[in-house]
Amino acid sequence: MMGETSSATRYAIFEDRGKQYRAEEGALIRVDLQDAEPGSKIVFDKVLLVGGEGTKVGTPAVEGASVVAVVEAEDKGPKLHGVKRRGHSRSRTRWGHRQKYTVVRVAKILEG
Repeated sequence: MMGETSSATRYAIFEDRGKQYRAEEGALIRVDLQDAEPGSKIVFDKVLLVGGEGTKVGTPAVEGASVVAVVEAEDKGPKLHGVKRRGHSRSRTRWGHRQKYTVVRVAKILEG
């Protein structure tokens, strides 16, 4: 079934800049924009859980565990639009936003 994971699949849940991500070896993940060139490695040290054979849960993080990822590219999210209207003054403010992301490929999950 879709969305289920087998117990043999190694995965990790890590936190970066207040957001949590689920990582499997070889998977592509979009994280918030990092100051890194394509091809460089990024290490995420705050691993909250390592799952699969013998699950390890951190309190709050798993000691010595990390996720090593390689930067693939930069990406942009969808364009968001908004309007702020003020009553009786006939004024409005229109705005737009497009979030930037860094696409990384998970190379290794180190359990520590």
